[in-house]
Amino acid sequence: MARQRAGYQLFLIQRGLDPTDWRPMASVGPGCREIRVRAEGDAYRVLYLASIGNAVFVLHCFQKKTRQTPKSDVDLAKQRYRLAIESIRAKEQP
Repeated sequence: MARQRAGYQLFLIQRGLDPTDWRPMASVGPGCREIRVRAEGDAYRVLYLASIGNAVFVLHCFQKKTRQTPKSDVDLAKQRYRLAIESIRAKEQP
């Protein structure tokens, strides 16, 4: 159920709409957002970047078990954010 809900939220983003429940994640990088999904009493998060070009980069998905986002999840998203930015810049190079 959570996977379907997260997938639908990503579909909305691909169509140029905002997900129904999101917040900015500036701690990961500029333009990064977090989709919040609740299913069957559990909380799930999808960290993504969609503000550059016409692509949606899903940086990290995880089940949230504590009130604060674990540092390991933020660090992994930061690493993938940097890789996404490098990939975009490499495509822009002649």
